Amino acid sequence: MTLAHVYTVAFEGVEAREVDVQVHIGDGGAGVFTVVGLGDKAIGESRERVRAALAAIGLALPWKRITVNLAPADLPKEGSHYDLPIALALMAAMGVLPASEMAGYTAMGELSLDGQITAVAGVLPAALAASEAERGLICPAACGPEAAWAAGLEIIAAPSLIGVVNHIKGAQV
Repeated sequence: MTLAHVYTVAFEGVEAREVDVQVHIGDGGAGVFTVVGLGDKAIGESRERVRAALAAIGLALPWKRITVNLAPADLPKEGSHYDLPIALALMAAMGVLPASEMAGYTAMGELSLDGQITAVAGVLPAALAASEAERGLICPAACGPEAAWAAGLEIIAAPSLIGVVNHIKGAQV
């Protein structure tokens, strides 16, 4: 059993509420990839964007049961900005990224099928929430200037998923 966490946010009006993206990889149900936690259709579709983005950087999903929980389960979640935190938590659960370090970040960004991270709305409220929680923020490169308005937090504004991996591993700034 492997479990990893990365944080993101859900929006209620202009307020950003913390969401704990939990990934569990376990035995049984080989090849099953499930996302739970009151997500909309875009979040359900993130399974395919995450799978393709990981394949684009040379990673295959383990042939095990993968469960992604977006907690709290009673908070409605919508949008494609959950792609990046799901991918990062999945890589932490797979041992590609250090799980303890990844739990120190709030992340948001939509993944394209080739592993690029595309811009999403709401980065400033997410940055403010990350700062309040004393976490860093991982966001699309195009959203970095907006995130910088929230002073006092580490911001990793990356153009691609492989860029984030290389930065976390110390191979690229």
